Amino acid sequence: MNQLTGPGQIGIAGGSSRPRGVTADEPIGIFDSGMGGLTVARSIVDSLPDESVVYFGDTKRCPYGVRKPAEIREFVRQIGSWFMRRRVKVIVIACNTATSAALPMAQRTFGVPVIGVVDPGARAAIQSTRNGRVGVIATPLTIASDAYASAIRRMDAGVSVVSLATPDFVTIVEDELATGRHLHDDWRRNNTVFMTDEVRSVVRANLSPLVGTGIDTLVLGCTHFPLLAPAIREVLGPDVAIVSSAEETTKELAETLRRRRQLAGASGAASYRFATTADDITTFAAAGQFIFGRPLDSIERVDVDELEGLPTTGAATRAEAR
Repeated sequence: MNQLTGPGQIGIAGGSSRPRGVTADEPIGIFDSGMGGLTVARSIVDSLPDESVVYFGDTKRCPYGVRKPAEIREFVRQIGSWFMRRRVKVIVIACNTATSAALPMAQRTFGVPVIGVVDPGARAAIQSTRNGRVGVIATPLTIASDAYASAIRRMDAGVSVVSLATPDFVTIVEDELATGRHLHDDWRRNNTVFMTDEVRSVVRANLSPLVGTGIDTLVLGCTHFPLLAPAIREVLGPDVAIVSSAEETTKELAETLRRRRQLAGASGAASYRFATTADDITTFAAAGQFIFGRPLDSIERVDVDELEGLPTTGAATRAEAR
């Protein structure tokens, strides 16, 4: 089997042939285990304003980082099949855990390119470090997969990596968002809203093993973690550069669409749709607006039972949707 992959492991050929008839006007599919992936979605719509987006947050089954890899792969298969029914032209796995556990499977399965967030984040870290010592914080599953360290070593064998699982970060972000205290805030305009005593205490405890390791760059290996960046800087100090994969992933996506001649035209007709497995759509909408920076006007609730009943083959699901 021949497989052509670009710098971000974008599968162009492999186990599933690309279907004909994918148009530039079709949306970009983006998903995460919850709402953290909206940091990536926001970067994408800010940089590519003509593109339509369908975002899926699997909040009911969040967090992914404490689950087994086989379980994550099944979740990705289900959500990818759901996306194919929405006729997306590319899928962005805006979740480091899902990228680590399931990117190759997704690239083999679905009839559109699938982009993960690990390689773009690793590349940004290599470009940032001055002393060749990079830290990575992520969920336990992402750290156990060695995905970031392997990607960094593959790109630059001279960079050493200190990896640390921070198991409490996703939960504290999702819990803080669920309080509703941030309904009228925007995390990019006021990124100190998460600087509560509880958050600072959790961040300090989780990051203590990194203090004194000599890293000068830290990769936020989860799309939830940018929301904790001020608290992270407080612990590690101003000399440690903090790298998020959102902007690098957006660059990867834009280049993929450009090469495939699938960039949307400047028609002014971009639409943003959202779906979630969360029981409470109102909370999802309010917290999502805080991260996305725009109202989440079109939200669909998807039952987990519906996802579990979807067929496996991505090309087949696209054919059924036509």
